[in-house]
Amino acid sequence: MPFVQLPEVRIHYEWSGAENAPVLLFCNSLGTTLEMWEPQMAAFAKQFRVLRYDSRGHGASSVPPGPYSVEQLAGDVVHLLDELSLNRVLFCGLSIGGMTGLRLGTVAAERFRKIVLCNTAAKIGTAETWNARIAAVQQGGMKAVATTVIERWLSANYRTTHPAETARGIAMLEKANPEGYVASCAAVRDMDQRETIAGVRVATLILSGTLDAVTPPAEGCLIAERVKGARFTEVHAAHLSNWEAEEEFNREVLNFLQG
Repeated sequence: MPFVQLPEVRIHYEWSGAENAPVLLFCNSLGTTLEMWEPQMAAFAKQFRVLRYDSRGHGASSVPPGPYSVEQLAGDVVHLLDELSLNRVLFCGLSIGGMTGLRLGTVAAERFRKIVLCNTAAKIGTAETWNARIAAVQQGGMKAVATTVIERWLSANYRTTHPAETARGIAMLEKANPEGYVASCAAVRDMDQRETIAGVRVATLILSGTLDAVTPPAEGCLIAERVKGARFTEVHAAHLSNWEAEEEFNREVLNFLQG
């Protein structure tokens, strides 16, 4: 299991695909691990050298004291690229991973050829909402929120027709480190990039889910309106669109990255 020691955190990462192919970095969502990208691996590893990693506080990466910030999450990505001697890569992030991508496109555009921002927003929710979730986890652990989160991530129809995938999502959330999760919730709570995203200077695709109540398409459209030259697309899915609309997601992202 490969790790790299960054200034503030020990990051677990994993490579897939041909060594001479263009590098594509996947950035996971809140409460998940790099395994959340399994539905993409067969298709994307044929075209790219895929780099997945566990964000700070998640999976096998270390759990520095919180709260975290989106600035720190973006800094981790730049340090990871430096440690792996990667000059310029492609990027795809979902939810908090997309927020990280927004920040990277603003402050480290020279390190990215293209970025894909999935099911994300320049600002998500209110401080009250996030503080309530933080309190629930602090009092009851991850099991106190896992099922509710999955009900927002995956549509009712998908949960009914895909019980195994739904159970896998709940299990991933329940195994998440509570301290890392709470610290990352704080990063989302405190983030507001609405006034800075016009500074993104990377070819950008924004992908939203038609059924996504967490980051609805209107939020993706707002990003697309403010990021010069950005493309916007929707897939028929809730928040975890790379699972629920796997084929459509893969097609849209691959077309953009290879175009």
